[in-house]
Formats: sequence, C-alpha cells, structure tokens
Amino acid sequence: MTAPSEIITTDPATTVRAFFAAMEDRAVRQALELTDPGIVWRNTSLPTVKGKMVGRILKGLEKGAFGIRADFHDVVATGNVVLTRRTDYLRMGPLEIDFWVCGTFHLSPEGRIVLWHDYFSWTNVLGGTVRGAFRMVRGR
Repeated sequence: MTAPSEIITTDPATTVRAFFAAMEDRAVRQALELTDPGIVWRNTSLPTVKGKMVGRILKGLEKGAFGIRADFHDVVATGNVVLTRRTDYLRMGPLEIDFWVCGTFHLSPEGRIVLWHDYFSWTNVLGGTVRGAFRMVRGR
C-alpha cells in the first residue's frame, strides 16, 4: 500500500481509492491519515458523524469480526470532488452483506477527505442481508 504522505500529493480519486483500500486492509490509522480532522461522514437516513467519532467507528474494523471492502464501478473526479458508484461488502462475523452505494467525497485543498457522503437504499441493504444470510447458511 502507498504511504499516506504520497497519496496526499496525488489526485482526489486516488486518495478515495486509497482510503477504502486502507479500510479493507484494516489499516485504520492510515485511512484516517487521508481524512481531515474535522471530517463529516453522512449516510443517507442515518445520523451524521463528525471528526474523532469517525475514527472511533472505523476502529471497529481492527477487530477480526468486522470488515469492509468495496468494488468500484465508476469513479469520477472534478476538482476536489469525487463521485463513486460502488458495491460495498460489510462483514460481521460469518455474515457478509452486499449493497450498492453512491458516494460523494469532498477533499480539502491539501488533499484530505473533509466530506464523505454515501447514498444507498435500505431495500437494497435488506436484499444484501438476505443474500448474505443465504450464503452463510449454505456454506455450513
């Protein structure tokens, strides 16, 4: 994985991809180095999380029972704004759920993520949970 100091000097789309790669690798400290200390994380219909609380939530990824990965389908950047269309996979123990997400990321002039706003459908999350439960039961 590329060091965060190298990521900050590259384009915003690379920073967003590196942020997700670090989370997938459970390298939460490295992921957080790509964010602004005052980051705002919004998920549609969920409470907004800001600053240090984002780090506290992401630290859950350091535990073996939880994980995240993302398959990027489209990544478009204009200036310091990055739009993503992706499939996210959240793992909780033996259950892995998949669902589509559209994300908007705003980066500071220094190249750090200041806004992470994800849009998703709860119906799609429910479908991913059912698919994950089926895969979990079938795998036993």
